[in-house]
Amino acid sequence: MNVRFPLVALFFCLLLQVRAQSADPRRIDLAGTWAFRIDSLDEGVAQQWFRHTLDDRITLPGSMTTNGKGNPISVATPWMASLMDSAWFFAPEYAPYRQPGQVKIPFWLQPDTYYQGAAWYQRAVDIPPDWQGTFVELMFERSHWETTLWVDSIQVGMRNSLGTPHRFDLSGYLTPGPHRLTVRIDNRVKDFDVGPNSHSISDHTQGNWNGLVGELALVSRPSLHLDALHVFPDVAHNQIVVRTRVLNPARQKGSVTLELSATAEAGASVPPLQQDVTLAGDTTDVELVYPMGDAPLLWDEFQPNLYTLRAQLRHRNKSLEERSTPFGMREFAREGTQFTINGKPTFLRGTLECAIFPETGYPPTDEAAWRRIFEICRSYGLNHLRFHSWTPPEAAFAAADRLGFYLQVECSSWANQGATIGDGGGLDRYIWEESARVVNEYGNHPSFCLMAYGNEPSGPQHVAYLTDFVQRWQAKDHRRLYTTGAGWPVVAESDFNSTSDPRIQHWGEGLKSIINSQPPRSDYDWADVIKDWKQPTVSHEIGQWCVYPDFKEIARYDGPLKAKNFEIFQATLADHGMAALADSFLLASGKLQTLCYKADIEAALRTPGFGGFQLLDLHDFPGQGTALVGVLNPFWEEKGYVTAAEYSAFCNATVPLVRLPKMIYQNSETLEVPVQIAHFGAAPLTNVTPTWELRDASGQVRFQGSLPTTTVPLGNAFSLGTIQQSLATVDQPGAWTLAVTVGGHRNTWDLFVYPAERPEVGKKVLVTQQLDAAAQKKLRKGGRVLLTLAPGALRPEAGGDIPIGFSSIFWNTAWTNGQPPHSLGLLCDPAHPAFAAFPTAYHSNWQWWDAMRHGQAIRLDSLPGDVRPLLRVIDDWVTARPLGLLFECNVGKGKLLVSGIDLLTDQAQRPEAQQLLYSLRRYMEGEGFRPAATLQPEAIQHLLKE
Repeated sequence: MNVRFPLVALFFCLLLQVRAQSADPRRIDLAGTWAFRIDSLDEGVAQQWFRHTLDDRITLPGSMTTNGKGNPISVATPWMASLMDSAWFFAPEYAPYRQPGQVKIPFWLQPDTYYQGAAWYQRAVDIPPDWQGTFVELMFERSHWETTLWVDSIQVGMRNSLGTPHRFDLSGYLTPGPHRLTVRIDNRVKDFDVGPNSHSISDHTQGNWNGLVGELALVSRPSLHLDALHVFPDVAHNQIVVRTRVLNPARQKGSVTLELSATAEAGASVPPLQQDVTLAGDTTDVELVYPMGDAPLLWDEFQPNLYTLRAQLRHRNKSLEERSTPFGMREFAREGTQFTINGKPTFLRGTLECAIFPETGYPPTDEAAWRRIFEICRSYGLNHLRFHSWTPPEAAFAAADRLGFYLQVECSSWANQGATIGDGGGLDRYIWEESARVVNEYGNHPSFCLMAYGNEPSGPQHVAYLTDFVQRWQAKDHRRLYTTGAGWPVVAESDFNSTSDPRIQHWGEGLKSIINSQPPRSDYDWADVIKDWKQPTVSHEIGQWCVYPDFKEIARYDGPLKAKNFEIFQATLADHGMAALADSFLLASGKLQTLCYKADIEAALRTPGFGGFQLLDLHDFPGQGTALVGVLNPFWEEKGYVTAAEYSAFCNATVPLVRLPKMIYQNSETLEVPVQIAHFGAAPLTNVTPTWELRDASGQVRFQGSLPTTTVPLGNAFSLGTIQQSLATVDQPGAWTLAVTVGGHRNTWDLFVYPAERPEVGKKVLVTQQLDAAAQKKLRKGGRVLLTLAPGALRPEAGGDIPIGFSSIFWNTAWTNGQPPHSLGLLCDPAHPAFAAFPTAYHSNWQWWDAMRHGQAIRLDSLPGDVRPLLRVIDDWVTARPLGLLFECNVGKGKLLVSGIDLLTDQAQRPEAQQLLYSLRRYMEGEGFRPAATLQPEAIQHLLKE
């Protein structure tokens, strides 16, 4: 053994620190310096390290990583996560990032150090004399992961909850005077596997840390004391049912008095209730019905009235102790296919919290941190948060209670990709135990509205197991609604469905999705998807739309996790000569990402009888190959392309909606648009007059009108009327904004109107789909040629193998095995004369759907020289190739514009293609068509298949 024994000075230093910190005579705060040692060889138990003072130090609350303990990152680091993007281990482009001391990984945020295994923590304590004969509990608010405890040389027990405090009854172990607490923490998978990608343990998100965080304390309570209080609101009868247990280990005789009192945070109080309880052995169960008055304050998202219940236990007229718990008078229920809160329809507008905390690598345990998160979510129009495969600390529930947020909590498991459920193994037992601990610890919080075992399960018997899970909890505790798992399976026994069926892009769907395969419109919904289900449906993980990395974010990672993945992507972009475009790529792709999220969210809001949605995500998911799916970064901060006010216009309790049959019009048509509203506010909107307006690109209102005055009930798919407006007077092509306002709630949509007829632009330009002899002859003679490539014309090495689509990347290409599209929209200079008759912003909008659907991205690095595109495709950040849809060059004496967009096929059904072709031809006919680059015909021919 190489442990240095004894370290008496360290032991007494820690003992004095405990004495100095103890302000509350019934509580010993254990935060501070602990003795510590890594047990990488698993020899600590055999060598009885608990008998001796450990020879290193660590600060708690904290983790090994926050304390700089552990091993440097290497190619052999034993990560807790599935690695689908394994190219890093062998691809030559990653070779510089595999070198010792220079390791950078693209999978997730990278910790400074890493350790998986056992580590020992030790602390001296001095037990006061008046604790003799009391109940003493040791509480670690959050441990990661398994804790085994020794008091002096006696092993007390083991705890392995991932979502609740680790509590130890030390009443029989601690006598007055000095003692040593020794804790062995092991963050490896043991006899049950919750799944390596579960956000409770995974390196994809918080990381597989080793340590203790939150409140760490010894607490003394009377020997005769109360167990936890459980409060069951009964809104219909203006009362609560209180269940508790009197613990009496000394088996005292006689009776005790239990007094209940409730006070609202708003100040209202409820008359107290007393009950004498006859003691029956060492435990006595108590159930009391406590009237809350004629008009108790109700809790919901609009008025989150919170009560505190206090229970005072007296014995022989002596007050023994007082316990308290928050609760709310609320009933979160289902009526048909919709959720209700206190009998009123509500709609879940949610996002995920995947344990993403880059400043520490573990979840915060203070209410202020969680209040900030919920307030940000609220500003973006949300009322719901799902905790994906983990359970948050107490502070999250407390903050959600005060802000009126509806939470879905899960039992720390994603039984998939290496783990299964329902097969009778250790995980089956653990889920039952963990779910009971979670409900026991947090069940009184009114924000705790929904519960699932965890995420996307697998296993041959998982359906039967999870159906039983739902039915058992329905019978045991009616305070919330239950479903099997997030994502699947859908079973009739669940209180609600969680399924990915109702969303505009599915896993593996690629370019066949609604948003990529069907011309843009907003008249579809999910009524046919949910028509056979009898309970509410929540669409699972909608969105997953990516944005380009914000490399300015790298400097924000000043904690234990670093954005080494961003450093790789930034270097790749620079290697391809586009470092200066990073911010432009971010903003342009962000505008497209926002448009995709708007389409997803509004489809859910349009669906009659729908239950709600859960975004993936409002903020970035840094793992699984780097999934930049948020309009906010992992710190919940804006990225600069959409504000909370803009986002909440289409994501809110009240949202005007339109059912546009298309987004692209010609001026020979009439705009005919049914108008609806989704309204899940505090009360109906009475006597409102919906108004609409159509603004041109300059912001001038060109058309406007109103719809019949009405009262809007709670619910969605409520019809407000139809807008009818002729577009005959629109004489210029361009973008238009349709706005609908109802009772102060305004939403907008971008439309594009083009002339049905266009003037001739001249005959200088030859438009062709092949660089044939006629085209080459024209170029040799100094002519002008527009080469618009036919489908499949590009060689694979020139870009023909790059799948592009209108939407941005779904999740990311690494984790989806290359699911298309591989593009993040377009970037262009809207002031370029090539677009004078095809007005555009600098980024993709609906008028570019046709171009992306009929386009091929041309690899500009397959051409000699520095060719700058007129229209750039933003490539996946992993490959960061220079891609274009339009570029121009001199060829011989002539001038050539190459279009990766097929502008000719089925042109009569494609008004955007007609208008873009017209705009390009008009530009090429003029004197402004002066290409800077010069290429030989062979270079152009090299792009094309033979």
